[in-house]
Amino acid sequence: MSTRPTEALDHGAAPWLFAAALATTLPHVEHQPPWLSALATLLFAWSGWLWWRNGRLPGRWVLAALVAVACGGVMVEFRTLFGRDAGVAMLVVFMAMKLLELRSRRDAVVVVTLGYFLLLTHYFYSQSIPTGLWLLGAMTLLTAALVRLHGGAASTPAATLRYAGLLTLQAVPFMLVLYLLFPRVSGPLWGLPQDAHSGRSGLSDLMAPGNIANLALSGEIAFRVRFTATVPPRDRLYWRGPVLEAYDGKTWRQQTSRPRPPQIEALSPTLAYETTLEPHQQRWLLALDAPGTLPADLALESTLTATSRVPIVQRQRFSLTAALDYRFNPDEERPVLSRNLLLPPAANPRTRALAESWRQEESSPERLVQKALTLFSGAGFTYTLQPPLLGEHPVDDFLFVTQRGFCEHYASAFVVLMRAAGVPARVVTGYQGGEANPVDGFVVVRQSDAHAWAEVWLAGRGWTRVDPTAAVSPSRVESGIAAAMPAGEPLPALIQLRSDWLRTLHFRWEAINNAWNQYVLGYNPQRQRELLTRLGLPDADWRKLAAALAIACGGLLLAVTAWALYQRPRRDPAARLWQKALRRLARSQVNSPPWETPLALARRLEDEHPALAPAVRELAEAYLQARYGGIPDDLTRLRAALARLP
Repeated sequence: MSTRPTEALDHGAAPWLFAAALATTLPHVEHQPPWLSALATLLFAWSGWLWWRNGRLPGRWVLAALVAVACGGVMVEFRTLFGRDAGVAMLVVFMAMKLLELRSRRDAVVVVTLGYFLLLTHYFYSQSIPTGLWLLGAMTLLTAALVRLHGGAASTPAATLRYAGLLTLQAVPFMLVLYLLFPRVSGPLWGLPQDAHSGRSGLSDLMAPGNIANLALSGEIAFRVRFTATVPPRDRLYWRGPVLEAYDGKTWRQQTSRPRPPQIEALSPTLAYETTLEPHQQRWLLALDAPGTLPADLALESTLTATSRVPIVQRQRFSLTAALDYRFNPDEERPVLSRNLLLPPAANPRTRALAESWRQEESSPERLVQKALTLFSGAGFTYTLQPPLLGEHPVDDFLFVTQRGFCEHYASAFVVLMRAAGVPARVVTGYQGGEANPVDGFVVVRQSDAHAWAEVWLAGRGWTRVDPTAAVSPSRVESGIAAAMPAGEPLPALIQLRSDWLRTLHFRWEAINNAWNQYVLGYNPQRQRELLTRLGLPDADWRKLAAALAIACGGLLLAVTAWALYQRPRRDPAARLWQKALRRLARSQVNSPPWETPLALARRLEDEHPALAPAVRELAEAYLQARYGGIPDDLTRLRAALARLP
C-alpha cells in the first residue's frame, strides 16, 4: 500500500486527529483569554461538523480571513505577536484552523507534528506531576494517530493505542539517558526573559496595612526545609526576609545603606538544614534567624538578611546553618541607630503622645518594650485578617479606634511606639512557623505563614526580636495562623483541614510533589556533576558527555534490536527449505517470485522450463505435504527433492 502524504485522507482517521488536537490544546484554556478559547472551540466544532456531514471544507480565502482575525485579536490582547503567551495563543488557533483543511495525508501529518510541538508549550506554565501525566497520554494519542495514518486502518482502536503505547515505552530508556547525561543549563528552561517569571507571589520590599494579610490568604508553598537533626519548636522558627527601616507615616520600606558585615555571636549550638526555595523574583533567601554559614555565592546584609547575588527566578536548594539564640550587632553604628529613631513629624500624634508619657515614667528600654506588649495583650485588641480601613493616621486609628489588625498592624504600631519613646526599632518581615510533613520529614512553609515582627536595639544585647503578635495572639506563633483566627475568617482551605484521613492524603500528595521537585525538576548542573562523579567522570566536559551519550544510546539501540530479533516469529522449517529452493532457482535464471504459490510456479515452468518442471513439481508437492500434511517424515522427502534440484 502506498503511503505518499499527498494521498486523500481516510475518513476514519479524522477522529484520531480531532482527539489528538484536543488533548494538546485543552490545558491551555486555563491560560488563554476567554475569547480565544471560544474561537478555538468554535473552530473545533465546525471542523467536527463538516467531518460528520461529509461537508465541503472552507476555501483558502475563508481560512485567510480567519487567520487575519485571529492574528488581530492576539495583537490586541497581548500587544505583540511574539513572546510566550502570544506565541502559544497563535499555535492553539493554528491547530484549530488546520483541522479545517484536512484534505490529504500531508495535512494530517502537519496536525500531528504541530501537536508534538504544542506539548512542549505546556511546560511554560506548569511542570507538575499531573501536567507530565497528561502530556504523556497526549503524546501516546498523537503517536496512535500517526500509526492510524500509516496503515492502521485495519486495526481496532484498542490495538492502535496498544501499539502506540509500546512505541512510547521503547522511547523511555532513551529519554532517561538524555535526561541524565545531556548537559544541564542554569536558569529556567521553559521560559522567556520578558515574561517567563510573571505572576509569582511572595513578600514585597515594602509593607503597608493589608499587604501581609492579603498574602496570608494564599495556601501556596513558599519554601520547604529539611533539618539534619530534630525540628525546632514552631515558635522558634522565624524565617527572616527584608528588614524595613524607612517610614513615611503609612508605608514601611527598606533603607539603602553602606554594606557592613553583621556581628553575630551564637549563644546556642548551630542547626544545619537544607531549604528548597520557590521562585519569588527577589534576592532574599528567607533564612532561619540567625543565619550562620552561607554558601560562597550568598551574602549576609548588615540587617542579617541572607541574599543572593541575583533574583530567585527558579526553584533553588541551599544548605544553611542557623543559631536560634544569638547576639546581633551589640556595637551598632550611630547612624544606624539614628535612622531607626526617625518618624514623620506630623504623623500619628496620639501614638507619639502616648509614647512620650511612657518615656517620662520609664527610662529603661526593656520596661518601655514591656509597656507596649502589655498594651497589646489587654482587652480590646483582636487579631484578624479582616481589619477595617484606616485613615490618615493609621497607627492612631489602629491603637485608639479599631484595635483590630493583622501582624503588620501590630508590628508597625509597636515600632512607632518604640521610636517615639526613644528606643531604636525597625520592622522585620518574613515567615513564621511551618508545618512538618510526617511522610517525608520536610517542614512546609506557605504564603499563609507570612509574618511581620519587630526588632529593638538594647544596649549590651544588640538587636533583639520582639513579636507583638505573640502578645495579642500567642497561638499564632505557637500553633499557626489557623489556630489564631476566629471562626469565619477567610483562610486557605489547605490549612483548615480537620479530617485525619484528608490530612494524611494531603501530606502524602505533598510528599510526592516534593520528591518530584527535588529529584526530577531539581536535577540541576550541580546534581548532574555529582552523578557523573559517581560514574567515574568527575571533570566531564561536553566532549565526554557526548561520548557517554553515544555509548549509552548505542547500547540501548543494540538491546532494542536484539529484543526485536528475539521477538520475530520463527520461520517454519519447511518454509525455510522452500525459500532456499527459490534462491537456487533464481541463480539458475528462473523467475521465481516469492508471492507465487508452489503449484502455480510448477505449472508455469512446464511451459517455460520443461527440463526443470518435474523436479519443481516434486519439490512443490513435497513442500505442501510437509507444511500442511502434518506428517513428520515429509520433511525428509522435501530435503531429498531439494537435493535433486539442479
